[in-house]
Amino acid sequence: MMTMVFAVEEINNKSSLLPGVKLGYRILDSCDNVHSSLQALFSLVSFPESVASHKQLFEIKNTMNLTDKKEQKGTEGWKSDDRAQTLSTTVAETPRCLSGSSIPAVIGLASSSPTRAVAHVLGSFNIPLVSYFATCTCLSDKHVYPSFLRTVPSDLFQVGGLVQLVTFFRWLWVGTIGTTDDYSQYGIQEFSNHFRNRGGCVAFHLTIPKSPTMAEFQEMADTLQISTVHVVVVFATEGQLLDLFLELTRRNVTGIQWVASEAWVTASLLTFPNFHSLLEGTLGFSFPGVSIPGLKEFLLNVRPSPKPGMEFINMFWEEQFGCQLMFDGNVTDENEANTLNYIRSSDSQNMSIMTKESSFKGPFYEQVYAAKNPVCTGSEDLSLTSSSYSDVSQVRISYNVYKAVFAIAHALHTLLNCSSAGTNEGVCDKYKEFTSAQLLYHLKKGNFTNQFQERVYFDTNGEPVPLYDVINWQKDSEGKIRFVKVGGYDGSAPPGQQLRINDSKIIWTGGQSQVPVSQCSAPCPPGSRQARRPGRPQCCFDCLPCADGEISNQTGSTECIKCPESYWSDKDKVKCVAGVEEFLSFSETMGIILVVLTLLGVILTIIITVIFHQFRTTPIVKANNSEISFLLLVSIKLCFLCSLVFIGQPSAWTCMLRQAAFGISFVICLSCLLVKSVVVLLAFRANIPTSKGLKLFGPSQQRTMIFCTTTPQICLCVGWLLGAPPFPIRNPAYQASYGKIVLECKEPWPLGFYLLLSYIGLLAFVCLLLAFLGRKLPDSFNEAKLITFSMLIFWAVWISFIPAYVSSPGKFSVAVEIFAILASSFGLLLCIFVPKCYIILLHPERNIRKGMTGKYNR
Repeated sequence: MMTMVFAVEEINNKSSLLPGVKLGYRILDSCDNVHSSLQALFSLVSFPESVASHKQLFEIKNTMNLTDKKEQKGTEGWKSDDRAQTLSTTVAETPRCLSGSSIPAVIGLASSSPTRAVAHVLGSFNIPLVSYFATCTCLSDKHVYPSFLRTVPSDLFQVGGLVQLVTFFRWLWVGTIGTTDDYSQYGIQEFSNHFRNRGGCVAFHLTIPKSPTMAEFQEMADTLQISTVHVVVVFATEGQLLDLFLELTRRNVTGIQWVASEAWVTASLLTFPNFHSLLEGTLGFSFPGVSIPGLKEFLLNVRPSPKPGMEFINMFWEEQFGCQLMFDGNVTDENEANTLNYIRSSDSQNMSIMTKESSFKGPFYEQVYAAKNPVCTGSEDLSLTSSSYSDVSQVRISYNVYKAVFAIAHALHTLLNCSSAGTNEGVCDKYKEFTSAQLLYHLKKGNFTNQFQERVYFDTNGEPVPLYDVINWQKDSEGKIRFVKVGGYDGSAPPGQQLRINDSKIIWTGGQSQVPVSQCSAPCPPGSRQARRPGRPQCCFDCLPCADGEISNQTGSTECIKCPESYWSDKDKVKCVAGVEEFLSFSETMGIILVVLTLLGVILTIIITVIFHQFRTTPIVKANNSEISFLLLVSIKLCFLCSLVFIGQPSAWTCMLRQAAFGISFVICLSCLLVKSVVVLLAFRANIPTSKGLKLFGPSQQRTMIFCTTTPQICLCVGWLLGAPPFPIRNPAYQASYGKIVLECKEPWPLGFYLLLSYIGLLAFVCLLLAFLGRKLPDSFNEAKLITFSMLIFWAVWISFIPAYVSSPGKFSVAVEIFAILASSFGLLLCIFVPKCYIILLHPERNIRKGMTGKYNR
């Protein structure tokens, strides 16, 4: 209030701004109440016509929301009451209608709810209303409040800054406290919405009623005391919080990090020593502070007076000096009675609030009048006292009032076509008639730089540049709480550059140097993800490890990221590593063993081939058709060698060659055995060498039969390779189980492989059947028994191969197929040829014609 008076006098004394024009004002109290605010507003238009018609004075009728103050009237500061007397003179004139009011502009109010009521009325008549402290986002609606402007940013920016502030320190589990007014409700609502969008959770919200009881304060204190929340965001004024903080202090509640809105972050009322343990370390947003030259001297020149309009100054004077004012007529007795009644009113939570900055120092005003105090002379020296009233080193809210007065003055300056180089005579068009709508237009278009090098203007919503200081409550060397700037917030800056914090300068709750932690659940470490607990807020969760093949490389991850193809998660599930490629290689133990067995089989086959070649003229070799025997040995050797194609990293040619080589080699073997079985049966049927059966199934017929039984398999393999050849792939299917990528051959036409095996099985079955029929023939060199044994081994191997092949993962399926090839090849080699080699080498006496016909006796 006093800053507004100072600003008006400063403008009136300046020749550069409104030269030749003097501004006037009238101050009315809103009592922080909608009804009182409207009553004060309409009292402005009750000026008699004779007074209101002096438009050459260009009076700025000023309704300021000086919370809980008696009505104040005055002009020319507080040193002369002549003008006040003039303004308060009653003349029997008809009050002017608001639509024709001579009020150029109104400055106020501080609270959002009364401001909305006044702004709604004034907006209908385009009368400018400039608020210095009403921050509700609801007032940004220009359709509802077209004439409303403010020198304080909207809560929308403050809320955005507070959300950035709490998330900057990773506080995602907070509580909120507010009141029932628009400022608090809109602020808390916006904060909660923005906070949830940033992943935060509001654990609880406490609302302070308009007329709270002690039981309600105790219930709120219980909630704060038992909650796991360590950070509480508060949208309220210091008067509304006073009783709650008193209750928390009485309970010795500590460890709560308070985050304050601008309404109480610089409230001196809450800095008394009994609040230190609770509120030290408080962090919040405040408007930028400046030091206004000459303001302190102006304030120190204030003196008490018995004149109407000075009641609040008198109250302050008695509180400051601990005395009682005595004027003629015992004016102060009436003042004292009014004051005591006021303090004890139902709205006692606001009893100490001059503005949201509060100029009173004592917490309990009733104690001031509890005992008889000495008499004040009214000439006491304010400069010898210490109070927030005279501490104007960094005024914040008052600076918004200062800017509001100058904004209106500049608008009038432009409207009246004033020259900046004014003379003593003045160069403003003082007699120009104008409307409030014209002043509103120039006020919205105003753009000037004040003496503090701050550019003052209003955006399309009638709001200034959103600038804030981040304030921290810290104890100084004398044990007093100081408001220390630890950062700033510029709502007009690009995202990511708006908030600036020097966290090394911050003192936290209880004087701690470590950042408090407030969380429902500790952030999940890398390698795990958050799993929300049913029925609880999103900040309450359990940590589950990522699945195989997934990672989370950040603390607090909500989801695990699947690794790209050919990559796999490491053991800690924090990074994707190149997948380990697996195939049956020549260098590993299993591959070496299979290669050794393959080479052993090839060498053994070669040895047997050499033996048979050396003894090719002996009866035992001749009797079993030496030509087919040599072909069988060659095909067995191919069966051994084709297993080598399965070992090593798969390539395009090995994938095509392996199954075809295996299928054709085994079919040739079985064709030879089939021919041998037929020969044995025909030989048994004819005891005479010149039998017709043997002549009909001679060497040429045997070769034809081998060719005919082999050709279908060859055609199947050729068609398979030409139509849908197998090709190498990287199979990640086993990564989840083994963490490895299997390099294998993909068969796009699986039916080809099954037809290949089916044909082999058909020939094996026919061979087994024929050999079984001739197993008891009396021939000494009867091969039917040997073929029967070899086919039984063959069937046992391949029947067991099918389930083993299907169930074996990765390279083990290849090893199973190689084992089946080697086992069946060894079975054929050992069962068919080793008994004959045994006779040839160790019992040559049996390798004669008689031995072959069964006429040889041991």
